[in-house]
Amino acid sequence: MEETEEISIAEEKVVDISLKDLAKKLEEFAKARDWEKYHIPRNLLLAMVGEVGELSEIFQWKGEVDKGLPNWEESDKEHLAEELSDVLLYLIRLSDICGIDLDKFGAAMALVKSDIGGNITRLETKYLSDPSKYNQFYTMVQEEVDAKTAKGSSSCANGLLWLTRAMDFLVELFRNLLAHPDWTMSQACTDSYGKTLKKFHGWLASSSFTIAMKLAPDRKKFMEVIAGTGDVAADMEEFCTTFPPFLEENHKFLASVGLDDMKAS
Repeated sequence: MEETEEISIAEEKVVDISLKDLAKKLEEFAKARDWEKYHIPRNLLLAMVGEVGELSEIFQWKGEVDKGLPNWEESDKEHLAEELSDVLLYLIRLSDICGIDLDKFGAAMALVKSDIGGNITRLETKYLSDPSKYNQFYTMVQEEVDAKTAKGSSSCANGLLWLTRAMDFLVELFRNLLAHPDWTMSQACTDSYGKTLKKFHGWLASSSFTIAMKLAPDRKKFMEVIAGTGDVAADMEEFCTTFPPFLEENHKFLASVGLDDMKAS
């Protein structure tokens, strides 16, 4: 992609479009301009980071900002919407090029799924390095606490902490889906996020999740995807009953070593 060029679909007015449809339009847009050779994961990621930088500049000197931006000029809000749209378009294009179907689970669930998978891999890799020594997660964490490396972003302690929090979010999401059959997925995700992950996120992570939750999948589609061949409601109820005690044990241990309240850097 030439340096002065940006992904744009301003030529068309798009209303009520799915992520898959939008990804297709972005693919067609790039193909028509012979940009496909430039649209590799690295280039798209760096372009998106650049757009996030432009988004950050809008907030840079504004201090704390109230929800709904009540004191902002309309022109500032329009500028914010433009930058958010740019980030979103690059995210969708990057996901498409990487073969990640955000439309299957929705962007919010894709973020949680990625977070869970990455942290499980981190803990599994540590375990496999010495199974007899690391047969318990807490052993890994205690070792890092003693070495004063537990708060590092790549530590197993950090992995266990965010894995536990991600599972807290899923438990709360399933509870919402069971208790509120009239709620959309976006409503269920937003409420669950507010009760679990939000207090630990900085403004950038929180903003990303807020955008992602607007792109939550259709509730019926989500339930069909996770149902398999069993009774999905019964399975969710069992999960919400049996899994939280294990998460509570994790929280107690993490609190005992001063990590349970740690926020995202």
